[in-house]
Amino acid sequence: MSVLSAGEAAGTQAGRRRGAAVRPSRLSQTKREWVAAYLFLLPDLLGLLLFIGIPMVLSLSLGFFNVSGFGTYTFSGLANYQKMFADPLFLGSLQVTAKYVVVLVPGLYISGLGLALLVKRPVPLLGLFRAMLFLPNVISLVVVALIWKFLLVDRIGVVNVLLSKVGLGGRSWLGDPDLTLWALLAVTIWFLMGFYMLIFLAGLQEIPREYYDAARIDGAGPWRSFRDITLPLLKPTSFFVLLVSLVAAVTGPQGFDLVYVMTSGGPANSTNLTTYYVFDQAFRYSNFGYAAAMASFLVLALLVLTGILFALTRGGRFDFD
Repeated sequence: MSVLSAGEAAGTQAGRRRGAAVRPSRLSQTKREWVAAYLFLLPDLLGLLLFIGIPMVLSLSLGFFNVSGFGTYTFSGLANYQKMFADPLFLGSLQVTAKYVVVLVPGLYISGLGLALLVKRPVPLLGLFRAMLFLPNVISLVVVALIWKFLLVDRIGVVNVLLSKVGLGGRSWLGDPDLTLWALLAVTIWFLMGFYMLIFLAGLQEIPREYYDAARIDGAGPWRSFRDITLPLLKPTSFFVLLVSLVAAVTGPQGFDLVYVMTSGGPANSTNLTTYYVFDQAFRYSNFGYAAAMASFLVLALLVLTGILFALTRGGRFDFD
């Protein structure tokens, strides 16, 4: 009996070993890596859902209601959208925003790339020079707006005093409807160009130096090297800069903050950007449903512009020829 029991025990252990050998592992290494990746992404995904996704859905739905300041919701259908396209102030704000975007996006591209090419050269105190160009980005926009509002004051402002000394005379930079938007654009480009300079600088540093050496041996000058080497190899960086600057120009906080502090949309609504007009309707006049409808239209317009940018550049694979 003992011998049989020992044999049965040995057979049972052998069967267990065979079962363990054929039993597949619960998760392979690749699956475990995917699970770990999703677990790391889960907090960000939840944050995007709670703080961006749900508010966007609520904002879109709010455009179909009339909302009073006391929290009364009345379904109005497309009334807010019909009112929007019949509102001359809203249509005027779209025109101002269009001018703002058309000037700001190329301005940031040219200034950022130009500064990146400048600070890429080995010059004394290069690190300090780069830091000074990027410094405005670490200052509060409200502080920047207050400083520039003081500098651009009529007659006694620093800018007008300096222009008067060289015989150009003073200008009403924040009081003339023909000049105020340009002054605002100049301040915005000055504030943001250091950020885009760093993006372009990162792209330039990824271009191998051997390409320029070979071009110089072949007799190519600086312009030809820039056209045939720098610009083609900066296509992904250029696409990113155009995309980010487009989003910043249409819905970014830079334009709103500067307008709010420096001009309040004036004079004569010459700086009344759509983002500022949406804020004005929502928080000054408590037209939350109407403001939500305008904000939804602005997001839709941004999506269309982004699609056009993708189509024109083929997702960053555009040609400069």
